[in-house]
Amino acid sequence: MGCTNSVHALGKKKKRKSIPEVVVFVPSIRFPIQSDLHRALKGLVPTDLADKLSSLRNQIVLVAEDAGGSAIAELGRALNEYLSVLVGLTKKEYGLEGLIKFKWKNFQDGRQDSCVANAWFEVLSAVHLMAMLTLSEADSLLIPKDHSGSGIRVVSSDNKREAVDLLLRASGYLQFCVRDLLTRIPLDIKKMLPHGLQGGVLEAISIQALGQGTEIQLGLAVECQNATLSVKRRLACEQLIYFSQAYQCLLGCGFNQEYGKKHLRFIKWKFLEAKAAAYYYHGLILDKDNEPSNHIVAVSCFLAAEELLAESRKACLSFCVAAPAMRAASLWGAMRHLHQKIPEVASRKSQMYGYLLEQEKGFQALPDLPDFQLSLRPDDYELPEMDVVWDSESWESLGQPLKEHLRDSEEDEEEAEAEINDKNCEL
Repeated sequence: MGCTNSVHALGKKKKRKSIPEVVVFVPSIRFPIQSDLHRALKGLVPTDLADKLSSLRNQIVLVAEDAGGSAIAELGRALNEYLSVLVGLTKKEYGLEGLIKFKWKNFQDGRQDSCVANAWFEVLSAVHLMAMLTLSEADSLLIPKDHSGSGIRVVSSDNKREAVDLLLRASGYLQFCVRDLLTRIPLDIKKMLPHGLQGGVLEAISIQALGQGTEIQLGLAVECQNATLSVKRRLACEQLIYFSQAYQCLLGCGFNQEYGKKHLRFIKWKFLEAKAAAYYYHGLILDKDNEPSNHIVAVSCFLAAEELLAESRKACLSFCVAAPAMRAASLWGAMRHLHQKIPEVASRKSQMYGYLLEQEKGFQALPDLPDFQLSLRPDDYELPEMDVVWDSESWESLGQPLKEHLRDSEEDEEEAEAEINDKNCEL
């Protein structure tokens, strides 16, 4: 669920007295369902390997179901260790890629959403879960447990910077899913993937994370006395580009689920906020010029920013009331500043340059916003090295190591094919 209630109840769906608060929206969390891996692997891999694979997966299931707010770090460690063993199943030389049926469920309704016999699907699901947990961790950093006496949300600069790092890491996980994992899954299996694992959705969440990282950077720039208007405008324009890209990615996905529609509403809300900020700072820069025509264009930017801000409030409400109901975090960062400054500046500048607007008999068309090269990039991610349990001498206990068995089978097939060819030549 979005922000997963800051992961205060990761698995078991409990009755909640209050509507969860959200800063970083987490559109889909899925957890593994306990499965009997021993039966599928019996006689094919050493017992210690089967035990480790099964125990690590079951550990993830149990932590997800029973742990509280501290589960994120524990789940992250368990997933990383599980992946190092799991990658062995994807190696073609072992012939185990399609042997086990992996079951996963959706956190929101607790129902099973997939049962797929493909090791790469399991890797995709595990890395996707790591990304969602990382987004949830960033969300929890931006929702402080205590508020100041004035009722204003206080988030430390350290928490904001750490949240940016987490957003970049989550974006990297998701880019890896799109670039390296989805490409390994057969087309017939891709068609069965749940909504949250569709390529367009994964790409949208990855870009969304970069957009929210830029939003935090803009808030830090607003708080910094040395940050220039040009820096603030650039960050606002970059944020706008990110959310525009994320929106386009989502439009290409099917929305037969309510949660997909809620995700789209969230992106639209953040897009409108970013556009309001971009026009506001663009207007401030234009207004510094002494040319009367620039003053008119600047006023048009301020009035557009004010209108966009009003639209963003409606989009926020639409997001919050859409099922499952949530509430937006209290104003913080750049938007706390802009919700006060945009209406104030728009009113003052309209009065100041009203005579110029009268002379022009109306507003000029809004100027194009500057186009900037995007600054934030997803962190690089690679799967962990394969666990040494796959090189264990206990393979010998099976009577013949699986690698040798597969090699012998290939050699037998080659010899049989050679004999057939020889007989055909004799004929």
